[in-house]
Amino acid sequence: MALIKYPSVNSCFKEDAFEVILKGSHNIGIAMATPHGLVVPNIKNVQSLSILEITKELARLQQLASDNKLSSEDICSGTITLSNIGAIGGKFGSPLLNLPEVAIIAMGRIQKVPRFTDDGNVYPASLMTVNIGADHRVLDGATVARFCNEWKKLIENPELLVLHLK
Repeated sequence: MALIKYPSVNSCFKEDAFEVILKGSHNIGIAMATPHGLVVPNIKNVQSLSILEITKELARLQQLASDNKLSSEDICSGTITLSNIGAIGGKFGSPLLNLPEVAIIAMGRIQKVPRFTDDGNVYPASLMTVNIGADHRVLDGATVARFCNEWKKLIENPELLVLHLK
């Protein structure tokens, strides 16, 4: 849904033609560390899939990646990549673009940290660091920040996601 609100984040950059191509399909790349190295298969047309369909496709891609049997179709045509560096203990990182995509999101592991109420009381909060790498030939910092804020709002309020489920 954040990609619908900020369609330029779901685009690619054709270097030879110096052209930006907005993509209608949300083909979400999932960076996966495997015994054979890092691979980035993508779940195609996420905007048209139910949560169950996304879960099944993710499981299929994980199995193929683990078995080193991903096809070229599984890894081509991504429009944005997610990298869960938290799965391997990472807290934050500087994700590198999966060209020709113009954005990548790296999510760190969830950490318990102390926070303070307005009246000075301490409470535990669960925080996850998110870093976005972007191609500034296409995306300016303000667009990336607004996209990140929208994405954060959806992650922190899953009931908003439910409103848009298939």
